[in-house]
Amino acid sequence: MHELGIMTGVMDAVEKSAREAGATQVLEVTLSVGEMTEAIEDALQFAFEVLSEGSDLSKGAKLTINMIPPKSKCLECGAIYTHDRFHMLCPECGSFATQLLEGRELQIDSIEVDLPDKGTENTEESASLGASSDRA
Repeated sequence: MHELGIMTGVMDAVEKSAREAGATQVLEVTLSVGEMTEAIEDALQFAFEVLSEGSDLSKGAKLTINMIPPKSKCLECGAIYTHDRFHMLCPECGSFATQLLEGRELQIDSIEVDLPDKGTENTEESASLGASSDRA
């Protein structure tokens, strides 16, 4: 299950970014994951839940995953098309000479965190931290 390894790296990056921002709690993490990474969405969710429950900073955080379908370009006729993981031949000319344009992404799109109060009012602030990790 390589999803645990992937999510361990994601959580390390998330918690490092949150600490650097002075956050008290990670609320939500949004990822983009390409289908060609062969990562299973449910396994990523499970790994996130296990890892976040063991962390004071991320306990109870929500994970949103945007799965990115494969998109390729035919190097023979120039057609650009989406496909599944197993059928990469160009639908226009049947060529096997293709270039994968999308589908191997693994990046952190956003991290939503709680920041400590800065004033005298007892209000809760949240911030979205942009981060990126290509670990495919």
